[in-house]
Amino acid sequence: MRAAEGSESHILSQGGILQGIRVVEFAGLGPAPFAAMMLADQGADVIRIERHGGHVFGDPNHDLLNRGKRSITLNLKLAEDRETAFDLIESADVLIEGYRPGVMERLGFGPQECLKRRPQLVYGRVTGWGQDGPLAQAPGHDINYLALTGALHAIGGAQKPVPPLNLVADFGGGGMLLAHGISLALFHVARTGQGQVVEASMVDGVAAMMAMIHSFRAMNKWEDAREANLLDGGAPHYTCYECSDGGWLAVGALEPQFWQAMLEVLELDPVSLGDPADERLWPAQHEVLARTFRQHSRDEWVARFQGVETCVSPVLNLSEAGGHPHIAARGTYRGREDAPDQIQHGVTPRFSATPAAAPGRPCLPGEHTQEVLDELRATRGG
Repeated sequence: MRAAEGSESHILSQGGILQGIRVVEFAGLGPAPFAAMMLADQGADVIRIERHGGHVFGDPNHDLLNRGKRSITLNLKLAEDRETAFDLIESADVLIEGYRPGVMERLGFGPQECLKRRPQLVYGRVTGWGQDGPLAQAPGHDINYLALTGALHAIGGAQKPVPPLNLVADFGGGGMLLAHGISLALFHVARTGQGQVVEASMVDGVAAMMAMIHSFRAMNKWEDAREANLLDGGAPHYTCYECSDGGWLAVGALEPQFWQAMLEVLELDPVSLGDPADERLWPAQHEVLARTFRQHSRDEWVARFQGVETCVSPVLNLSEAGGHPHIAARGTYRGREDAPDQIQHGVTPRFSATPAAAPGRPCLPGEHTQEVLDELRATRGG
């Protein structure tokens, strides 16, 4: 079964390259719902199975990870609801789950059972530590996965590591990599008709994203210390500087022409300042640049750099970001039609031939239970 013809659901009306693809998501937190959201944004019919009595995190009206989905509540301890879940899986192209290894198997919805019922199924699963290994059953969060891969040691100030929110392991190394893997597996199904299990783990994903840093290490271009390297705040031409009003500017003037253009705006002599490629000069260059940037406010500097080809940008807070002219022009952030006070990201990536519609609102737990049950009954012939 695919998306029901003529359904009035706000979900099924959207376009996108994945229109006609059905995804069954077992409700959880973090990377799994993020991966499902990425698929829903591109038109997939994502049905989120909420477990009866399951925990609801915060206000579901504002949970953007559940935007554009449908939600059905099932008690998986009941035989009838278990069969409903299997009916959904048999109608689906993709299953997504983000539990610890073995949980889905104990529930009776492991890969073996699901692929037996639906051989074309792409069974996507994401964990922190992976499905196997000494820590497979250990608890963990984004910060822990970053810690063991070496990534956390490289991020932050010289005095201590700083977690980069939960962006890197949860959503980059976990959810985004799972969505990527599912897309590849769907291509395999289209060619062969054969489903498979797609396993993403956050430690594996973070390790993959560290490829360039490990390349630098092999070239003897990376020191294993924080604020000592080109991209970690150690370089004077790739760091942040405080302004007179407490605002900050992000400087990424790595190339010589951008460094030169920046110094012209700052009215600094490039000869006396020296070549930023000489790491021995970095402390002195930092000091001069920091002193200079503190002479004016952030927005005064933004005005001075307007139209200058150098990589200097204001560090905007979460409230300011949506109002920046470039961000607004592209719709990178936009207000929700049903909740204008909440900003959300636009659909990404963008496709020229199969553009996605505006994302739907977040589904509420169990909101579409009757709608989905009616569709299943219609498919069964009543």
